[in-house]
Amino acid sequence: MSDRTDVAIIGAGPYGLSIAAHLADRGVSFRIFGKPMESWLTQMPRDMLLKSEGFASSLYDGGGEFSLGSYCRQKGVPYADLGLPVPLRTFCEYGLAFQRRVVPTLEDAKVTALTKTPEGFALRLDTGGTLSARRVVMAVGISHFAHMPESLAGLPQTLVSHSSGHTGFARFKGQDVVVLGAGSSAVDVAVLAHEAGASVRVLARRDEIEIHSRMRLPRPLSDRMRQPMSGIGPSWRSWFFTHLPSIFHLLPEARRLRWVKTHLGPAGGWFMADRFFGRVPFLPGHALIDASAADDKVRLEFATTDGNRMVLEADHVIAATGYRPAVRRLAFIDPALAASIATVNDTPILSANFRSSVPGLYFVGPIAANSFGPLMRFAVGARFVARRLSRHLAATTRRLPGVARGATPAGVAEGRLSSTVAAK
Repeated sequence: MSDRTDVAIIGAGPYGLSIAAHLADRGVSFRIFGKPMESWLTQMPRDMLLKSEGFASSLYDGGGEFSLGSYCRQKGVPYADLGLPVPLRTFCEYGLAFQRRVVPTLEDAKVTALTKTPEGFALRLDTGGTLSARRVVMAVGISHFAHMPESLAGLPQTLVSHSSGHTGFARFKGQDVVVLGAGSSAVDVAVLAHEAGASVRVLARRDEIEIHSRMRLPRPLSDRMRQPMSGIGPSWRSWFFTHLPSIFHLLPEARRLRWVKTHLGPAGGWFMADRFFGRVPFLPGHALIDASAADDKVRLEFATTDGNRMVLEADHVIAATGYRPAVRRLAFIDPALAASIATVNDTPILSANFRSSVPGLYFVGPIAANSFGPLMRFAVGARFVARRLSRHLAATTRRLPGVARGATPAGVAEGRLSSTVAAK
């Protein structure tokens, strides 16, 4: 395999795989690195249900033929565009099938170093290999960005963990577990740990746990007029974010940052309401101010909204405190290169084609939200990104010999594209 390529894609989740599929369709020389669907398989509870509706939970090949719906029909798996939650297991199995069928050239290797060179970029892999690329697409998802409260960061991992560290909860049976947070992850973790036999309490600074209401189906005309459906939920604002991310990109920076921060705040899926309310105790208005280890337990001190302090102990604390994308947390990027990337709120400032201030370096997915809106936090955003970015990259690179623009190189549909061809 050549040690040179036009485009290197770092990350093999919905964004990386969808971009790779579109580049192959356009005959662009690329290589893609990572474990397929890694964060979905290793950083989320196996028994979780997706909040995204079925129609918004696909990966995207150039022809739009291998959707989640088509996969489920082929496998005889229950599926509906609306109203039937998609199990994480099903989504991951579909993502792996998509990779095998559409992006068979994926290289199961981790990029450990990325540096700038006069010709483009140099990448070092955990396999010991190296390569150069003229352009690099960072499709790293959320795996680098788990946020742990500072007061918990120095405690033993036997006592404290982030919600991203759990795919199951059997180990907590019979233990006293505190979950910190008020969003979807907190609800999911608390319910699944409770159902695994743990004694669970949820504490958060917020005054309430919000769980979405179940959508009326079929949707009456009045609902569709007031709250049109989009890939990230029903509302006119969500519709705007989903369908017009290019317009969002043109808005004043202050407005973009505000909307990204406030739209679609922490909330659980409607299907968790009966499993959470009345089953898992929730203590609102509790802000964590200190934590320490004491006799194989963790001691937590909270400030309450009424001005008091409360102390409690637990066998384990799970911080369901979300993710904070930041360039500085991508440790494999050379410090000099990272310092040259213009940022706002630690995230890259991007052009209309996802290019950072460093020519040839592109960012997609959640880390691009401040430039393109809340859509970037959802898998459905991969459709817009793959189309826009692949068109841009194809317009500025040579095509694979003998491949017409928009055509699929021989063997891709059957999963037979050779690594040699993909790396030319």
